[in-house]
Amino acid sequence: MIEEIKQYINGLATKFGAKVDSENSNSYAIRNNVGEEALRDNGAYFGFVEPEEGTSGQYHDFSLVIFPTNNEKAWLVCLGIGSSGFKNDYELASYPGVRRLFKNLITENGYCKSDFTDIESSLSKAFTGREDLRHLKNSISRYTKFLPVCEIIQDASSESAKKTIAAFVAAYAQLRNWPNNNDQRKAVNIALAPFVQKKVINTTSEVINLMTDRKFVVLQGPPGTGKTRTAKEAAQKIKAKVFFTQFHAETSYSDFIYGIRPDTSKETLLYKENHGIFSQAIKHALTHVNEDVVLIIDEINRANLANVLGPIFYLFEHKIEHSDIEIEIAPGLSINRLPSNFFVLATMNTADRSLAVVDFALRRRFAWYTIQPQALEGKYAKGVTKLANENSFFNSDFDEISKIFNWYASSEELSLQPGQGYFIAQTEEEMSNRIKYEIFPLIKEYLQEGLLRSAKEEFNTYFMNRINLSLVD
Repeated sequence: MIEEIKQYINGLATKFGAKVDSENSNSYAIRNNVGEEALRDNGAYFGFVEPEEGTSGQYHDFSLVIFPTNNEKAWLVCLGIGSSGFKNDYELASYPGVRRLFKNLITENGYCKSDFTDIESSLSKAFTGREDLRHLKNSISRYTKFLPVCEIIQDASSESAKKTIAAFVAAYAQLRNWPNNNDQRKAVNIALAPFVQKKVINTTSEVINLMTDRKFVVLQGPPGTGKTRTAKEAAQKIKAKVFFTQFHAETSYSDFIYGIRPDTSKETLLYKENHGIFSQAIKHALTHVNEDVVLIIDEINRANLANVLGPIFYLFEHKIEHSDIEIEIAPGLSINRLPSNFFVLATMNTADRSLAVVDFALRRRFAWYTIQPQALEGKYAKGVTKLANENSFFNSDFDEISKIFNWYASSEELSLQPGQGYFIAQTEEEMSNRIKYEIFPLIKEYLQEGLLRSAKEEFNTYFMNRINLSLVD
């Protein structure tokens, strides 16, 4: 079985573009330590290292390593790091996309470090203490600091195991830039597809389910991801009465809940009541008990929430069943809990870094649903998806930007990725203008703020090729 898998991964490497027995240079060196003594749990392994590291001895940088057994017990397939540490791959290890790529390949039985540059921390005890890995205890303990990704293979001869091994080889090939033609790139993509293919998510249905359970929900995400549209669709699908408002820096308690304002229609100075959108929605919910009421608050984090919500903050507790504390909403309107048919859907732009951070008390009272950029479905043709209306979704541009963000952006920076709304246009000229006058200035501003620095050259190459503009003046 070991010899069969060794031949299998060598064949995959060639299929994915690796040069082997080349007169000029090979793409990898083969490490092979599968003798009888090694197989008695003294560190049996085989795999690939960088060609200059040779076939034996300590080595540097990333490797593909498999820990086999000569019986029916579990194997481990891993992305490894040489015990000599990093020489050329430290920058590569720091890219978030490397971790995201390999994290997709593991199941709940696998392990993936949170930081691939960390060669000081050992594998977690929850993983190394697994019963089905006891026979590999010595092997694991010897390399425990140098295995950022591990996946358990219960039966190396099975089709599912071979798919996992193929995906690891494909991911390693991608790291090493082995593919150099379309057939090789296609082969890599096919091997990775079962693991990295994104699931189609019905966002509106998920939001409705969450809203039904939690009642108060914030839809957060980058601009252009359709947060407001999703909120409106969710309210429409449950046939709710909708009240809508948009917060801004000057929104106050008297605007949102209740206050008094001067009556400018009179010659003498008089004041009149102002029932804010919140009071209006509550009144409607109380008088129409058989009708769902949804209050949509657009851009909820643009206002000073402590000032805007005031004492009603207490009421946003989705599990309040009984309370002897009454909160006055407006004169003649006091309640001790929000009506059961009253819901709040709010939106928050995660890319707007100038806004105040929402405090923990408010976060506890709301459920938070992240809407990420996602390709739009429709009729696909030459990098463009034809939508049901006259618009088109330019998915080739969306994919290019997404790939750069996925590879270089930190978890925090992912919230800055332009959403799918930026890539909808009727013509190629309109899309080019959107890139030139919307996406290009946005990315340039991010870079000027010190964000996505490692992706600067990738973005610059994209914009030069697409609209002949450089990020550097």
